Amino acid sequence: MERIVVSVVGMNCQRCVQSVTSALEALPGVEEVIVSLATGVASVACDSTQVSAADLRRAIEDAGFDAPGGT
Repeated sequence: MERIVVSVVGMNCQRCVQSVTSALEALPGVEEVIVSLATGVASVACDSTQVSAADLRRAIEDAGFDAPGGT
């Protein structure tokens, strides 16, 4: 299990946090998702053979938020 941390830009309420959490939990290989509104990051425990940081960023962006690379 690997933990990947991704920046999330554009969240401003708990509903946003839930949207990001749901989008990430729907991906194969994701075991745990912790999204922080205060810090603007999503911490994801996942199987890196099934999901990558790029997959996580794409899911966040598909949910309507920005996920700059490199975090």
